[in-house]
Amino acid sequence: MSFGINICCMTRAIIGFGVALVLTACVTTERGGVGSKADEAKALDYSMQLARQYVRSRKWDYAKRHIKAALEIDDSSPEVYEILALVFQNTGELKLAEQNFKKSIKLDGNYSRGRNNYAVFLYQQGQYKEAVKQLEIIIEDTLYENRVVAFENLGRCYLQLGALDKAEKVYQRAYLMNRNNVRVVFALADIHFQKGDYPRSQTYYDSYRRMSNQQSAQGLWLGIQLAKVFDDRDALSSYVLVLKNLYPTSQQYLDYKRTFANEQ
Repeated sequence: MSFGINICCMTRAIIGFGVALVLTACVTTERGGVGSKADEAKALDYSMQLARQYVRSRKWDYAKRHIKAALEIDDSSPEVYEILALVFQNTGELKLAEQNFKKSIKLDGNYSRGRNNYAVFLYQQGQYKEAVKQLEIIIEDTLYENRVVAFENLGRCYLQLGALDKAEKVYQRAYLMNRNNVRVVFALADIHFQKGDYPRSQTYYDSYRRMSNQQSAQGLWLGIQLAKVFDDRDALSSYVLVLKNLYPTSQQYLDYKRTFANEQ
C-alpha cells in the first residue's frame, strides 16, 4: 500500500489526483486605499487556488505562474512555498522541493498540511525516521482536519522501520477516529497476522473484506494465508481463483505460487 495514498488533497496530487475546474474570475488589487489588505488577501487566495488546481492537473508551468503571483503579494506565506515544493517534487527537482518544504514549516511550525506533505516527501525518499519526526508533531495538532491521515501515515513509517507495536498503536488510534477507513482496517489485519495473532487478524480482515468492493492483491494474499491457517479450504480456493484472475502478474500471486501452490 502506498504512502501518501489519501493523505490530504495535495498529497493525492503527487500521484495525479483529478483535475479541478479552473476559475476564470479576475481579482484586482488596489494600493493605498481602504480595503487594500482585504483585496490583497483575496488575490493571494485566488492565486493559490489556481496554483493548486494546476498542480492537480499536472500543469506545472501554469502552477508556477500563479505561485509567482502569490509570492509578489506575500513572500512570507507558508502555503505558497508548500505548493511550490509540490511542483518541484512532481518534476523531480528534489533538492528544491525539500528546500521549499522546509521554508514552509519554518515560516509556520503549526502549518500541519505543509508538514504532512513534507513527511510524504521524506517517506518517498526512504527517509522514514525523518518522516516519523514530522508526523509525531502533526498528530499533536488536535484541530488538524486530516489528523487521522497523519496517524495512518505514521503507521506506514513504523511498518517500514519494522516497529510493529508502534504501528499497531497508531493504526488503532486512527481506527478509533474512523472505523470505516478501509486502509486502516487492512493494516490492522496485516499487523496482527505478522504478530501471529491470527484470530484478531481474521476479525479485521473480515471487516476489510466487507468494506471492499474489490479486494486488492495484498488483501487477497492475506486472505489466502489466513484461510490456510484456519484450514478454510473453500475460502482458500475462492481467494486463489480471484487473485489469479485479477492479478496474475502481481507479486502476491508469485508469492502464493512459491509458498502454497504445490500443496493444492
